[in-house]
Amino acid sequence: QVQLVESGGGLVQAGGSLRLSCAASGRTFSGYTMGWFRRAPGKEREFVAAILWSTSSTYYADSAKGRFTISRDNAENTVTLQMNSLRPEDTAVYYCAAVPYYTGTDSRYFESWGQGTQVTVSS
Repeated sequence: QVQLVESGGGLVQAGGSLRLSCAASGRTFSGYTMGWFRRAPGKEREFVAAILWSTSSTYYADSAKGRFTISRDNAENTVTLQMNSLRPEDTAVYYCAAVPYYTGTDSRYFESWGQGTQVTVSS
């Protein structure tokens, strides 16, 4: 497994932007599919975005399409989530997650999780 540490959360007004980063250590990062998930108060954890290990193909939840961008830097062992046009409903704890050699987005298959970073969007 890899160890993951998120950063970049905070408080922002609706329409604003935040950039979340996730630093990974422990194993060969390039072999890991990386994902961002979030859990809002009183709600289940949900998928936000993922970037595959093999092709760097990206996948987004419908709520994130057109507003969020996931990217990775295999040389720096980091994955980022650029979030634009934020809405109050984006308020949640955001988690970075990793799984080796997986080509899906089902959270149940992700093996390593960060501690989460709080994103709060005010109206």
